[in-house]
Amino acid sequence: MYSTLIVARMDPSASQDVAGLFTEFDSTEMPRVMGTRRRQLFSYRGLYFHLQDFDSDDGGEAIERAKSDPRFVAISNDLKPFIGAYDPETWRSPSDAMATRFYYWEDSE
Repeated sequence: MYSTLIVARMDPSASQDVAGLFTEFDSTEMPRVMGTRRRQLFSYRGLYFHLQDFDSDDGGEAIERAKSDPRFVAISNDLKPFIGAYDPETWRSPSDAMATRFYYWEDSE
């Protein structure tokens, strides 16, 4: 399994709007097209965390391929009023907002 964590800025009062957009998006075939197995959204003091788990290790590549799909373009545009880049000076695509995992542990039992 492959995971990505996107970090951005979000007004906490927008959480229901953002959840609604993803509820609609995730009811389409797009998660399967992208290989998304699970999506979790978190907020903390004005920050937005988007944790996405993929079936295979090519999750980042799947997102890159999906970026031109009209449904991906639409949700990206729909999220703009609610989600802002963590660092607007360096942000060009979702990959510029992905956190780097530096530790992983999983119960082997």
